[in-house]
Amino acid sequence: MNLSAKTVVVIAIGAALYGIGGLPMFGIPVFANTTLKPAMAVLALFSVLFGPLVGFLVGFIGHWVTDLFAGWGVWFTWVLGSGIVGLVIGLFPKITKGRIEKGQFDIKDFVLFVVLALIGNVVGYGCSAFLDTVLYAEPFTKVFTQLSIIAVGNTVLIAVVGYFILHSVAKRKKQSSNLTEAQ
Repeated sequence: MNLSAKTVVVIAIGAALYGIGGLPMFGIPVFANTTLKPAMAVLALFSVLFGPLVGFLVGFIGHWVTDLFAGWGVWFTWVLGSGIVGLVIGLFPKITKGRIEKGQFDIKDFVLFVVLALIGNVVGYGCSAFLDTVLYAEPFTKVFTQLSIIAVGNTVLIAVVGYFILHSVAKRKKQSSNLTEAQ
């Protein structure tokens, strides 16, 4: 895999923002070792704007950073889950054929964005919950509760914050393309 310098920088910035923004002081504790973190919007934004590989790496590295600085040790099962969330949401530009880059973001795009966020959270953190049960003998009811809260909470958070950000990005792209065409 050969990543451009720009892509490496984007991944580093995204992972740092997601990692630091994911610290408990910026989140809302909702269950045992489970926090709703606004940084999920950062992961979604980088995934949508730069695709599945960047989304995966921002989620994976960023969650690793969160765990390192939070002081509870690195839970690779949940680090992997965040990577999967970023990867799934990162399918958005491929599915929409780069509509945001063209300055387009309508209700169908928003619905697709929310559906990808939900699928990403269920699949990504579903893998985390399953692996916690198998590898760490965590109680199924605990990890299922974590999964349920996180999947719904993250999806709502991503939908609300993501709508405003992606709508603004599309509007800005449209204005930029109109300026280019006018010249």
